[in-house]
Amino acid sequence: MSLLEEPMHPGEVLKELYLDPLKLGAIALSRRLGVPRTRIERLIKGTTGITPDTALRFARAFSTTPAYWVNLQTNYDMALAVKEIDVSGIEPLISV
Repeated sequence: MSLLEEPMHPGEVLKELYLDPLKLGAIALSRRLGVPRTRIERLIKGTTGITPDTALRFARAFSTTPAYWVNLQTNYDMALAVKEIDVSGIEPLISV
């Protein structure tokens, strides 16, 4: 199974790989980042995604890169789209 088939939501990655090991909750993280707690809570619940603003803040706080967080979101979104969007009826303009 490829990572693209079943990627974790970025909020799940945040919780399991960062918040839980640091014993840090959504409220404490939101205060450190200067964002509303609801942003972090919705992200952890999977009801919202990573924005460029959030990616920049997470990169600084967790010593990662903004691209790391944006790529998590992109992979997650693409996996959902592949399951939901039927492109079989589109004829290729250029054949390979």
